Amino acid sequence: MAKRADPDKFTVTKDALLPGLFFALLLRWCVAAYPYSGYKKPPMYGDYEAQRHWQEITVQTTVAHWYRNTTQNDLQYWGLDYPPLTAYHSFLIGLVADWLDPESVRLFASRGYESDSHKTFMRWTVFLSDIYFYVTAALCICIDAERIIGKHHTNVFKRTDIATILFLLYPGLILIDHGHFQYNCVSLGLFLWASFFIIAIENDTLATICFVLALNYKQMELYHALPFFVYLLRKCFMCLPYKGRYSHIIHRFNKLAIAVITTFIIVWYPLISSWDDIFQVLYRLFPVKRGVFEDKVSNVWCSANVFVKLKYVYNNEEMIKMCFLCTIMAAMPACIDLFLRINRKKFVLCLINVSLAFFLFSYQVHEKSILLVAIPVVMHLPEDPFMCFWFLLVSTFSMLPLLLKDGLLIPFLCTSLIYVSFYSITLRLADKKAGILSFLNATTVYKAANPSANYNSVILKLLSTNFFFSLQGMFWLGFGTLFVEPPARYPDVFPLLISMYSCAHFILFLIYFTHQQISLPTCLPIKIKVKNN
Repeated sequence: MAKRADPDKFTVTKDALLPGLFFALLLRWCVAAYPYSGYKKPPMYGDYEAQRHWQEITVQTTVAHWYRNTTQNDLQYWGLDYPPLTAYHSFLIGLVADWLDPESVRLFASRGYESDSHKTFMRWTVFLSDIYFYVTAALCICIDAERIIGKHHTNVFKRTDIATILFLLYPGLILIDHGHFQYNCVSLGLFLWASFFIIAIENDTLATICFVLALNYKQMELYHALPFFVYLLRKCFMCLPYKGRYSHIIHRFNKLAIAVITTFIIVWYPLISSWDDIFQVLYRLFPVKRGVFEDKVSNVWCSANVFVKLKYVYNNEEMIKMCFLCTIMAAMPACIDLFLRINRKKFVLCLINVSLAFFLFSYQVHEKSILLVAIPVVMHLPEDPFMCFWFLLVSTFSMLPLLLKDGLLIPFLCTSLIYVSFYSITLRLADKKAGILSFLNATTVYKAANPSANYNSVILKLLSTNFFFSLQGMFWLGFGTLFVEPPARYPDVFPLLISMYSCAHFILFLIYFTHQQISLPTCLPIKIKVKNN
């Protein structure tokens, strides 16, 4: 495991911390001024209406009817399809909405409700949720990253202020939560807290509780479940005393199992009165009839569908089995390596690799699911700033067709430009000779992270060249999407090209990050002395 620093021998670099925090929050509020998903698009509208409707249902109907099709709750109209914590969150927000503007949650009559005051209220709920869950967790993780390396570090990307600002300025999450309109910041914030308790505090019980809460907010957190399971299971077998070895293993495992079961019971208890209730909620959480993917998502199945129409070749059951096998095969190398050669850096890389495997190969994937890969990549950015930066740009670009539907072109361009600009400023802080376009040079970037290291100049030049052409491809595809009229026969040609182009990148990133994880040496945790009674 990583060496822990003496608390008396580290400082938090906070020169730009407060201005950076305020700027990141201001940027969120600026994006929130733009339209949201489904703005003035009846009859179904979009994700904004879905969130508002869930508030309506949870406030106006009984708990037993939240996930059931009734005369008061038509599941065909944005029925709840997220776990109980999302429902409770919607209920709390709905109570406030009912107090401030009862018309916004009036049963049936509020469908498609849109007003400037209600938009402001809804934006505030995302903004405050973001600060409470996501921003605080990101700040703690960035403080710990600098704490580990101590006072005399030279990695500019591990400065608390720089790392925090780069963490919070990632365009993808800002555009989806504060533009498109969702509450990904809650589940991802809980996920970050769970990761923090593992990589910084080493409190496995709190990590388990936080991750179970994240999973009970959005079922897509299953993307991160395998690394947590493998890491926590492996730790049950470590640092054991000579006497009572098996009893210590059982004790540790039982402690984690009790944390998981208790948290699940507390979260699900208000909704459940029979086994049928459990099955009904699970049926809503995993709607297999929807198909293998939605819209033009940048994964393998959407790309393959261009050449082979999967729904005509395989039925849903066959596709589920195929997706399951491919996902497990893609995720297993990272999981096996983490189990056999555990350390905290491998844990973060395993989060990247497994979530990317899920995104590329699993069943029922959305464009927005790339955020589940991007946030672990943001965590890893100080360790590998060039490749992580490249990935984050591609991940944001992969959602361009969705963002254009919502009228978020200007926020997309501005947030991406701001992120690139701040990244360039970071390089300038490390090297006064660095220019505006220094981010294109892999050698400059890695020297900013570790000036004393020796790098293979040929590989870095190759990476820089590929990065340049990758950006060129994104530019021209974006240009074509905006200004070139597609053929009448192929109206979705540019969204498909973007998804396939991004998918090719993601496959290569999966290979790269898996190689990076396996290449890391074994570094077991510092042994803790166990008192023998």
